[in-house]
Amino acid sequence: MSFFQDPPRLGNQYDDDALLRSYLERALPGDLRTGLEDELRELGELGGGPLYQFQLRDRTNEPELTQWDAWGHRVDHIEVSPLWKEAETLAAKRGLVAVAYEQKNGDRSRIHQFVLNYLVQPSLDVYSCPLAMTDGAARTLLSLGNPELTQRALPHLTSRDPKTFWTSGQWMTERTGGSDVGLTQTVARQSPEGWRLYGTKWFTSATTAQMALTLGRPEGNGPGGKGLAIFYVETRGADGRLNGIQINRLKDKLGTRKVPTAELTLDGTLAVPVAGLTDGIRNMAWMLNVTRTWNAMGAAWSMRRALALARDYAKRRVQFGAPLAEKPLHVDTLAGLEAEFHGGFLLAFRAVELLGKMEARTATEEELLLQRLVTPLAKLTTGRQVVHVTSEAVESFGGAGYVEDTGLPRLLADAQVLSIWEGTTNVLSLDTLRAMAKGGALEALYTDAERRLGAAKDAGLRPCVAAAQESLEKARAWVMKAMENPAGVEAGARRFSLTLGRTYELALLVEHAQWCLDHGHGPRAMAAARRLMRNGVELIADMDLDDARLLVG
Repeated sequence: MSFFQDPPRLGNQYDDDALLRSYLERALPGDLRTGLEDELRELGELGGGPLYQFQLRDRTNEPELTQWDAWGHRVDHIEVSPLWKEAETLAAKRGLVAVAYEQKNGDRSRIHQFVLNYLVQPSLDVYSCPLAMTDGAARTLLSLGNPELTQRALPHLTSRDPKTFWTSGQWMTERTGGSDVGLTQTVARQSPEGWRLYGTKWFTSATTAQMALTLGRPEGNGPGGKGLAIFYVETRGADGRLNGIQINRLKDKLGTRKVPTAELTLDGTLAVPVAGLTDGIRNMAWMLNVTRTWNAMGAAWSMRRALALARDYAKRRVQFGAPLAEKPLHVDTLAGLEAEFHGGFLLAFRAVELLGKMEARTATEEELLLQRLVTPLAKLTTGRQVVHVTSEAVESFGGAGYVEDTGLPRLLADAQVLSIWEGTTNVLSLDTLRAMAKGGALEALYTDAERRLGAAKDAGLRPCVAAAQESLEKARAWVMKAMENPAGVEAGARRFSLTLGRTYELALLVEHAQWCLDHGHGPRAMAAARRLMRNGVELIADMDLDDARLLVG
């Protein structure tokens, strides 16, 4: 008799997600949650059914660049995959950006928005990339208060009509480097028609967008970030032709291969200054608040998808006389990954909550301070977790996880970018130190963490509380000692930031676990908290910078 392996399957991604449902019961008022449930269940069915099957069928379709038409005209047309075309329509109709700006649910509108995306984005081949840029652009235009540009672009960026919906690019990276955008070489020159941009953008992740926000240095301005300005660009003119833009090539990437990441030359691109002719980097702050939150949520839904497939497969795959789901070692491995997902999920949604309160102007002073620290911590912590979790999940399939036509390798390849986009782990660690330097942010985090740990009443959570408190104290002691040595502070920033991020995850998970016990959701969250504690949350260690230099010199 022939044998064939049974592939993993997905069910309704809302009904099957106990963590999501318990979180929403805790985070949303009953009437709001009840009002959303039909929509969430419908999207959960789409995400685990038709869209997932579409994703598998669409696996080999990637963006294609046509630079010239048959008659020698430069056209620079990018054709995206069929699934991406479907995703654009879905994003508009379902308000995957619009919900946050309609503000029908006040400071919980961001929770609503990101739950919608959480349910469908794992099946949309990283269409979250242009949506994150679109959302960031909308928030940036609103925050910088340019009425003409806001009136022009915002109705498109937040439209629910696919015919009028726009996406936006964020064009920052140049040949000179990614993170140090102060080295930007794009020049802005005045012309009779307005400002024009000249330069090369080395990575542009939403190249098919109708508009973009980008940085340029007005002629005569000094060097560094202070001399840059943020510009608004519409990618095509009224005649439909590209606006002084040449698409040199599509990037050949490890993952996110459905995203048409391109290298552009700006050759007289008409642009409009958004907020004066200086301080461009500072004026991008709201963009980063939004896109880093999307990045953290992308890590959460990517972990969720990888584990949903791995758990289902474990029930189907029989080895050595029993399903993998009955093998203690396999169960132990998946349990460790589930704990990482639980922590990352709660940290990502904490960033979402704080963003929503900031926008609705309901945030307390403590929450405003907390947001400065939680957003970079959420991005960097979940960015590392998702790479680990998807790697282990792919491995749990054995050889099938390494074969492209199963669709499984994409889980890991796409996850890898989440520790790179919007600032690498090291860059975000330095941002964490800068957020602390402004004063009050670290104290706000400690206060909030202790408050959440104080909610624990069950004896089974006491070891988690003790571990989190010990980790926080070690982090505090390290900061005090490290301040004596600036080089040591920078060298230890990554371990310190990951310690804060993971410890705060544990505090959030302890609080959620106690709530679940009190409200009939059982001990699963408590088991996740205990396992996250055992995985380790404290990474502070005495570091010898001289040894480090010897090892890498």
